Amino acid sequence: MSETLLKVEGLRKHFPVGGALGKSDTVVRAVEDVSFSIGRRRIVGLVGESGSGKTTVGRTILKLVEPTEGRVEYDGADIAGLDTKAMQAYRARMQIIFQDPYSSLNPRMTVGAILTEAMCAHRKVPRGERNDRVGALLQRVGLRPEFMHRYPHEFSGGQRQRVGIARALAVEPEFIVADECVSALDVSVQAQVLNLLLDLQEQLNLTMLFIAHDLAVVDYLCDDVVVMYLGRIMEIAPAGALRTNARHPYTRALVSAAPLPDPTASRDRIVLKGDIPSPIAAPSGCVFRTRCPHATADCATTIPPLRESAPGHFSACIREEFL
Repeated sequence: MSETLLKVEGLRKHFPVGGALGKSDTVVRAVEDVSFSIGRRRIVGLVGESGSGKTTVGRTILKLVEPTEGRVEYDGADIAGLDTKAMQAYRARMQIIFQDPYSSLNPRMTVGAILTEAMCAHRKVPRGERNDRVGALLQRVGLRPEFMHRYPHEFSGGQRQRVGIARALAVEPEFIVADECVSALDVSVQAQVLNLLLDLQEQLNLTMLFIAHDLAVVDYLCDDVVVMYLGRIMEIAPAGALRTNARHPYTRALVSAAPLPDPTASRDRIVLKGDIPSPIAAPSGCVFRTRCPHATADCATTIPPLRESAPGHFSACIREEFL
């Protein structure tokens, strides 16, 4: 068991909905009571449908948005309550790769300027060595050093995402949040970027939180998986165990929807009815009960806790047959 680098406990993030004069009691409960941990040099996948709160969890961990409640322990220190100045010491250790490789890069800056911006802010590299450092970073992510003089619009989507990865590596972090960083890319380019991330993780001893909605991608890349639905965790398990022995009804539906590489293979598809409810008015009890084919009356009154059914395998369902 690897040493824990990141530990999240009881994380909540609520966004107020504006009313008259900017005051309202209505909130969007984007993240509710989320707890999990990530060991050093591990890759943990965070999966779920759009609107499940995955991106909010990632950004709240990094304090790009302030948490409403909960603890975020990084290397043993609670960073959730730190102010901007105190948090600055952790910024270089924690970086993010954004989903959209175009909008996340400043179109008025060259690649070289984009990559040196963080170096300047954190005073990581002496001025005279920055161009060499930028060239080495571009080579590490599979681009040519002379590309530092180009602008983002001169690259393909896959190349722009490689620039985004290089930017995350510019200050030599130990933890990276990859926020659906391959979802906007073609399938062939996705495979190249995923292999790049695996190589970087091994070479640099990185720890990652990989946010995605594609279970096949997560199964290929990640050591462990956290499954979210409507702001809450439904299941946590090693990637292999999740693929072969999912315990929660929601996870089973996700696994059944993942494409198989063998076109002749068949399996029972679990089709969920309806759409994910609004986080403004989440269902009482188990938030998944309105779409669960096995829901009972008790599901409307009880919020199921995460229970360990096997070593490292947790599920939030009150029905024993699913644990």
